Amino acid sequence: MIAPAAAAAPRPDVRNWRRRLTIFFGILGPGIITANVDNDAGGIATYSIAGAHFGYSLLWTLIPITAALIVVQEMSARLGAITGKGLGELIRENYGLRTTFYLMVALLVTDIGNTVAEFAGWAASMEIFGVPRWVSVPIGAFFVWWLVVKGNYKTVEKIFLVACTVYLTYVASALFAKPVWTDVLKQTFEPRIESSAAWILMIIAIVGTTIAPWMQFYLQSSIVEKRIGPEEYRYSRWDVIVGCILAAVVAFFIVVACGATLYPKGIRIEGAEQAAIALRPLAGKWAGTLFAFGLANASLFAASILPLATAYSICEALGFEAGVDKTWAEAPQFNVLYTSMIVIGAGIILIPGVPLFPVLFLSQVLNGLLLPFVLFFVVLLINRTDLMGTYVNGRVWNWIAWGTVAVMVALMFVLVVTTIWPGLFPAAR
Repeated sequence: MIAPAAAAAPRPDVRNWRRRLTIFFGILGPGIITANVDNDAGGIATYSIAGAHFGYSLLWTLIPITAALIVVQEMSARLGAITGKGLGELIRENYGLRTTFYLMVALLVTDIGNTVAEFAGWAASMEIFGVPRWVSVPIGAFFVWWLVVKGNYKTVEKIFLVACTVYLTYVASALFAKPVWTDVLKQTFEPRIESSAAWILMIIAIVGTTIAPWMQFYLQSSIVEKRIGPEEYRYSRWDVIVGCILAAVVAFFIVVACGATLYPKGIRIEGAEQAAIALRPLAGKWAGTLFAFGLANASLFAASILPLATAYSICEALGFEAGVDKTWAEAPQFNVLYTSMIVIGAGIILIPGVPLFPVLFLSQVLNGLLLPFVLFFVVLLINRTDLMGTYVNGRVWNWIAWGTVAVMVALMFVLVVTTIWPGLFPAAR
């Protein structure tokens, strides 16, 4: 009896497609997690303010910024996959311990300030739901500590990927806001440039919150710990691209949600928690609630990643064992550093009447100072044939990479100058 056609073996091209898809989902993780965690409390606040103060007029900036993010993240992923080493280790081996030491000190101070900001976002979002910070902060701090210190890499990565899906709440918030989509699309693809100081500084803030120094260290360390090599690199590259695009989509809908509701009413805000509260009477209870829930998820998500990125970076740079799969006995420095950053970040938020502005101010300035140096080392390393072989940048990709570095240097310089000397530029009309 002849077997039915349905029982026939799959064609080779179908088998290859299924195999590639299986490999991709196995590789999936580092790129998506790194890009999405950058939509943290500070990022959400920046995009919320952009929508509330400027409507849809800044949506077009997300297109070139996303392209720059893809370039930078792809180079970090390639460095990790081809060399099998973290960025801190590569900088130490190729440019000396002294350079690495100062770079790590700056990264540590900056990330402590950023960790404080994440716990501040977590506390503020929980207060919207009626939970006081003296309850929410210790619980959140214990959870992120237990998750990483007591877990293993595969489990932690799966939880982080689930956390990434919660960012879809911002898509829902934008839909509840009922924007005029023709206006949204028009201003997304028709750039409009203003000359006010406030508009210029908002552009700088959006760029600064999209590409952060810690991202390059964390992504490369994740690639190494997941044992992604040259054979899997092409799949990892798509993980990075997809992650960057998803992060941009989330940012897009945050701007739309606030631009459709707060901007027409002339409501000025100073943070993401204010946006969540203001959205409720304008776009409905669910829009504000989902926005606040997204802020809570993003803050706690970033409070897990930022200390982890710092612990990876410093331990690799100084030659200590590092990794989520390592026990306390195997990697004591890694676990102590991760634990200390969480204790410090959460502890500062619990101090009654603590002035958060100096901490946030310092971390903002150091982010601006540190990022160009990190990008400079990434581009130098990616062009070393002794390290990368045939995986060095091509001519066109190098132009894009160095152009991205040049733009970031210029923008970060302006950001630092205007932060230190705010009176240097005339006030916006």
